[in-house]
Amino acid sequence: MNAIAQSTVMSSTAYRSLPAYVLEAKYEFLRVLRTPSFAVPTLMFPPLFFLLFGLLLNHGNAGAAHYLFATYSVFGVMAPSLFGFGVAVAIEREKGWLALKRVAPMPPGAYLLAKLFMAMLFGALIYLVLAAMAFALGGVRLAFLQWLALGVVSIGGALPMCALGLVIGSRANASAAPAIVNLIYLPMSFLSGLWMPLSMVPHFLAQIAPLWPAWHLGQLALMTTGQPTTGGIGGHLLWLGAFSAVCFGIARRWLARSS
Repeated sequence: MNAIAQSTVMSSTAYRSLPAYVLEAKYEFLRVLRTPSFAVPTLMFPPLFFLLFGLLLNHGNAGAAHYLFATYSVFGVMAPSLFGFGVAVAIEREKGWLALKRVAPMPPGAYLLAKLFMAMLFGALIYLVLAAMAFALGGVRLAFLQWLALGVVSIGGALPMCALGLVIGSRANASAAPAIVNLIYLPMSFLSGLWMPLSMVPHFLAQIAPLWPAWHLGQLALMTTGQPTTGGIGGHLLWLGAFSAVCFGIARRWLARSS
């Protein structure tokens, strides 16, 4: 009976906390939309890059269109995840906003979950735009489950990228965070084979690709479109799960020290 009563109390508490989670996510999304310097390049760069490199420069090459559609779907979720956590958390921590959030009467985790939701929503929007372009202009034809699986990989890829961004935001100051994110974001995209197959880069760069979380996400994305890949689904998911857990653990420790 005690276990049942405790479960009922926990369920009731979670239900009462739900509006706070929803409001926090809503205002985080509105905040980002009202920041053109973040929203515009985040939403526009992946489709523009895909249009240039995936469609115009490889016109008529269905293989290239399928490959780059998959990898640019992963590339699309990286920016809102890394910048949304790496830069935003650094700025809010330095201005004292994060400390205020901690003492506010809000559920634990609502702050981070709102940012994660924002990154996933942006990733979903970018994926839908890329999918429409790939279908209409690139001749990409996939089964329904393949479209769905690639969308899940793209949106779910926000989790490890947000974890990496949180590590940066929990340590870097507000002025250095954008530069640090850019130093990680663009080189990692290239070194993970998101812009071109790794067979086109020097061999030693291809050998170190499994070190990057974006490479594992890229391999999962390529699997959904039937492209040649390395490794199995379980191995990639295990690596990404361990990477996310380690990053969140490090960030939690650093944030606790800074409070």
